[in-house]
Amino acid sequence: MKLMIQIPCLNEEETLPATLKDIPRTIDGIDSVEVVIIDDGCTDRTVEVARENGVDHVVRFAGNRGLGHAFAAGIDFCLKNGADIIVNTDGDNQYHGGDIPKLVAPILAGEADLVIGDREPSKVAHFSPLKKLLQNVGSRVISRLAGLEVPDVASGFKAYSREAAMRLAMSTDFDHTVDHVIQAGKKRIPTVSVPIRTNQKLRESRLFSNISQFILRSLQIAVRVYSTYGAMAIFSAAGAVTFAAGFGLGLRFLYYFIFTDSHDLHVQSLILAAILMLAGFQMVLTGIVADLISSSRSILEDVSYRLRRMEDEGERESDDRDGPS
Repeated sequence: MKLMIQIPCLNEEETLPATLKDIPRTIDGIDSVEVVIIDDGCTDRTVEVARENGVDHVVRFAGNRGLGHAFAAGIDFCLKNGADIIVNTDGDNQYHGGDIPKLVAPILAGEADLVIGDREPSKVAHFSPLKKLLQNVGSRVISRLAGLEVPDVASGFKAYSREAAMRLAMSTDFDHTVDHVIQAGKKRIPTVSVPIRTNQKLRESRLFSNISQFILRSLQIAVRVYSTYGAMAIFSAAGAVTFAAGFGLGLRFLYYFIFTDSHDLHVQSLILAAILMLAGFQMVLTGIVADLISSSRSILEDVSYRLRRMEDEGERESDDRDGPS
């Protein structure tokens, strides 16, 4: 059983030593532990510091491509190098590396394919009251959309089984946290959360400049990802409500037209009713088109998953042939 721990980095020379120091190199049930650094265009000594501290692999980008791309590149590298379990953590030493055994335990026990570290945001000392509230509300909303119970959706401290890593797609260059929780729910990937510890804050987040930006980007990702898998339901519901409103106004106009003499006083209602009914019908048609696009995406994701499985099986067969008889 091979565990690979990936750490996307952007100029982490000051915080990386502390991050690497906490990572255990021996874990019960794991035969080997390897650490991978993804150099997302670092301009400082991050790579040199990583090698000085015993990192096994370095994946390098010529320039900064964003956390999403760095994360995806790390996953691909780990899969190609035979990882059975992949743990993602941050280079800013936010998460306590000593909790990695707790994170991988449900996968080793066959209880989950995706394990999310729960920081218990309400107990994190350096989180402001506003951030604690927003983390709680955001996690509840995303959990409801995903159909899962994830108390800390924004946590980047995750463990993926090989199966989960191959099935989850990376569709944003901003962050993977919200994206993967919703995907896990829609794809019925067994997911659990485990409480983990956090370390003292060493620097401000570089992922977003303020809470408002993070909320806005996360909401955009949530709406887009959820719409990808539930477009028909969303547009049909909106279309039905809009059509019903227009139909109600149309009935109102007919009532006044038939039972009163004030025919001309309610022409505006008739026009608005026609607009609403047409808009509602158009929304339903849009939902059908979006659902067809979503079906095509699902097919492409399934093809991608099958290709990964075929590559994986081919590499394992090649290793068996090349190994000692």
